[in-house]
Amino acid sequence: MIKVLAKSIREYKKPSLMAPILVSGEVVLECIIPFVTAELVNRIKAGCSMRELLWFGVVLIVMAALSLAFGALAGASCATASCGFARNLRKDMFYNIQRFSFENIDKFSVSSLVTRLTTDVTNVQMAYMMIVRTAIRCPLMLIFSFVMGFVMGGKMALIFLVTIPILALGLAAVIRKTMPLFRRVFRKYDALNSSIQENIRGMRVVKSYVREDYETKKFYDAAEDVKTDFTRAERILALNNPLMQFCIYVVMVFVLSFGSYLVITTQGLALDIGQMSSLLTYSFQILMSLMMLSMVFVMITMATESAERIVEVLSEESVLKNPENPVKEVRDGSIDFDHVSFRYSKKAKRMALADVDLHIRSGEVIGMIGGTGSSKSSLIQLIPRLYDATEGTVRIGGVDVRDYDLETLRNQVSVVLQKNELFSGTIKENLRWGNEQATDAELEEACRLAQADEFIQQFPHGYDTYIEQGGTNVSGGQKQRLCIARALLKKPKILILDDSTTAVDTRTDALIRQGFREFIPETTKIIIAQRVASIQDADRIVVMDGGRIDAVGTHEELLRSNEIYREVYYSQNKVGGDEHDQ
Repeated sequence: MIKVLAKSIREYKKPSLMAPILVSGEVVLECIIPFVTAELVNRIKAGCSMRELLWFGVVLIVMAALSLAFGALAGASCATASCGFARNLRKDMFYNIQRFSFENIDKFSVSSLVTRLTTDVTNVQMAYMMIVRTAIRCPLMLIFSFVMGFVMGGKMALIFLVTIPILALGLAAVIRKTMPLFRRVFRKYDALNSSIQENIRGMRVVKSYVREDYETKKFYDAAEDVKTDFTRAERILALNNPLMQFCIYVVMVFVLSFGSYLVITTQGLALDIGQMSSLLTYSFQILMSLMMLSMVFVMITMATESAERIVEVLSEESVLKNPENPVKEVRDGSIDFDHVSFRYSKKAKRMALADVDLHIRSGEVIGMIGGTGSSKSSLIQLIPRLYDATEGTVRIGGVDVRDYDLETLRNQVSVVLQKNELFSGTIKENLRWGNEQATDAELEEACRLAQADEFIQQFPHGYDTYIEQGGTNVSGGQKQRLCIARALLKKPKILILDDSTTAVDTRTDALIRQGFREFIPETTKIIIAQRVASIQDADRIVVMDGGRIDAVGTHEELLRSNEIYREVYYSQNKVGGDEHDQ
């Protein structure tokens, strides 16, 4: 875990190393100051001159100033190192997520990935900040103060050897109890974020069904659940402070009472006033170091689970990888499914697709229809290799999709998915996702084909109109047409419309399909639709049922021979089967 996280330090190695070095200087000076102070007290007691007194004063001021300077520089280096480390960590995670296949994303969840990129990274950042400064300072202060305590106080310093094991045992017990709680809390954080994300995305539905109270209660219950576990963990962690305070007061009482006794009874021979004052200072430094060390352990305890979750993302490798010598040219838009079967997970008991055998010629228009859950979308997601087939082979242009360079393959396959996504930015910026180098004329041509140019021109700012996040300021039909135009700009060899014209009227739908036939005749077009009208003029229509191909044929052939297709057609056109037969 540490090796994986350490890779994200990179250019911040220097401040990460400088912070401990500067802290070491600060600690050494802080430990020498009480020794010099004790010597000053003894000299005053012995009747030193004003010159000698001034000399000690100058030395103490210089040492204090240097200690302060070391501390300030250490703090600055620590802040630079921890913030830079967190930035690199987020960047590395985000870059790795971009390489994930759909299967990798399915393994995690969107809400969990968001939590890992935000809350978990913040926890690790705080722990790293403590590690490069406090976790170095405390052990050094502990060691130096302990040594100096023995030098100044002799056997009296043995009291520290009694308190340290007590504190160590207490810390071990706290960590053992809290780790499982933090692990559970972070999983509940994921669920809480998922609930928030779902609610905000579906806010229109929530309001239209007047379910605000229900959603509020659901969120309250989830937040209360997180609070309960966090409270339990914090209560256990809180025991650390009274234990520390108890040890501090025991040591202070012992040093004050026994030290005073020695000073009085031996008249300063066994222990003089200077030694006692420095011993008190060292006692305080030792116990404060232990207290700070306990805080470091608490932070690391919280951050360990976060670190493990981050490493899971950083170590996750995409299940889809380029071959050693990938094919970098797609010859044409022909598609062959050779006895293809597919399941979303190795743990899945049933296949989403079973023994699919389908051959599509380049430039052909293929319609695809079937009931909900018939795996139409699953089938087309194998074409751009969003998933790999579990069994069988998918070929594009006569080449197995697994032999292609992923970027080359996906640049030649444009998919307009069921969930159309637009991003915050202008219409032009959204369209250029399809082709960064597209000219304004090419943007307008693609929009005319997608029947989007007309409504875009009606906007006050035309193609420079700003699209809100998620495309909330355009209608569903407008969003679909913009997404189709974006896909067309890739000038693909294969165009897939996955139920992506449901929000447009039948006339506009027909115009879009007509534009496809006239302007991109060589592009293979696969149209998944619920409306028969959207696919009845296709060269062939594939009827899917339960993850299998039930029938393939033209509109007329399927009306005569396929019961599923005939039933869908009659239900949509309100024509009875008997009337049609007549």
